[in-house]
Amino acid sequence: MIVEILKPEFVARISGVDAGAGPTDGEIAEIHAALDRYAVVVLRGQHLDDDRQLAFARRFGTVEATTSARRKRLGVPGLVDLANINDDGEIFERSDEPHLFSLANQLWHTDSSFKSTPARYSMLSCREATATGGETEFADLRAAYDALAPEVKATLDGLVTEHAFIHSRRVLGFEGNVPAVEAMQPVWRPIVHVHAGSERTSLYLASHASRILGWPVPEARLLLFELTEHAAQPQFVYRHTWQAGDFVLWDNRCTMHRGLRYPMDQRRDVRRVSTTDVDSRLMVNDAELAATR
Repeated sequence: MIVEILKPEFVARISGVDAGAGPTDGEIAEIHAALDRYAVVVLRGQHLDDDRQLAFARRFGTVEATTSARRKRLGVPGLVDLANINDDGEIFERSDEPHLFSLANQLWHTDSSFKSTPARYSMLSCREATATGGETEFADLRAAYDALAPEVKATLDGLVTEHAFIHSRRVLGFEGNVPAVEAMQPVWRPIVHVHAGSERTSLYLASHASRILGWPVPEARLLLFELTEHAAQPQFVYRHTWQAGDFVLWDNRCTMHRGLRYPMDQRRDVRRVSTTDVDSRLMVNDAELAATR
């Protein structure tokens, strides 16, 4: 294995490993260590099928049992269909509800921050890439926290935010049907935590975050907007240009990401698997909530 640094202390590219061929325990340990240190790991030339992508993800923990109420094209539990392709294999029309629903992925977000058990790692496999556009940007929330002024860090200490999946859709004006799995109860997350992989302090931000406990909603959202804008500055961001065969892994506990716009007449087929974070420091229990009220 060869590790090449693409952005210091944030993004690494690993070559010399075949994710679909069943990497050795030593190779998995090296990738795991790279994720702890850099948070984003890029592997190119990994032409995976669904079973191999899932098998690889299971080497890093329990796979989220995600199912899509809107898309039946794949039908593989744990595999999230992020393509612009409908169940008949055609590109979505601009007015198609799944397309409108997916536009929120172009907002800065953190996968599964809204679930009772959040996600640790996400692993995105590119099967077909657009000729232009469609990049994914990743923001380093550890470096972003380090760069905050001391008075801002003091303000954030102990704050918790409410995360709800549907909030990110409502922000864009989506008024379509909301299946029960997507209308789940909101959860609370600390806005600052110590990342377990690196023991560095990190922000925890997402477009799913709608309010801060104990704060007026307009004031809370303004702070969340300001923090997201701060973390999205170029010095904290890596932009990945996709090629078919790319396999990108990232740690949701200390990053946020967003997809960029691409031409609607070009096919894009990307598929994601996420693992759960059952021992997460991102859990906020009832006693902590009561103490914050």
